[in-house]
Amino acid sequence: MSRRGLVVLVAVVALAGGAAYLGRRYPGTREDGGAPRYVPRERVRVEVLNAGGVAGLAREVTNQLRDDGFDVVQFGNAGSFDRDSTVVIDRVGRESLAEGVANALGIRNVLSQPDPNLFVDVTVLLGRDWAERTGGDPLGAPPDRAPWDPRGWLGR
Repeated sequence: MSRRGLVVLVAVVALAGGAAYLGRRYPGTREDGGAPRYVPRERVRVEVLNAGGVAGLAREVTNQLRDDGFDVVQFGNAGSFDRDSTVVIDRVGRESLAEGVANALGIRNVLSQPDPNLFVDVTVLLGRDWAERTGGDPLGAPPDRAPWDPRGWLGR
């Protein structure tokens, strides 16, 4: 084997080893059990509203949904902060879209309240229970992100 061939072989082995290491460290679309998470097959426009009054909830869930392939077009605060439980609401009469978002977040509470005045398919209203599920401190340590994720570089 020539020297050039040896260098190429070492580079390929190093890349494969690095990919295997990062795949284990940053599993991407796999959950702890190894089963793939819900991945939308079409564009699902989602709005995420913090209705629990705990700072940072909407941004945290927005990042999670975007990582899963959902199109979060709006996030922020709801009109009030008196909601105790999180709910996913179908806004276009296609409950399957809301169920997909709920599955991605691990939420069972899904309602159908179509509203043609909204330009979203699904609304997520985050209650105080979401902060309790995530350890009560949504602004604590950031989730592990792959080194090539630009949002990690920007501190989001």
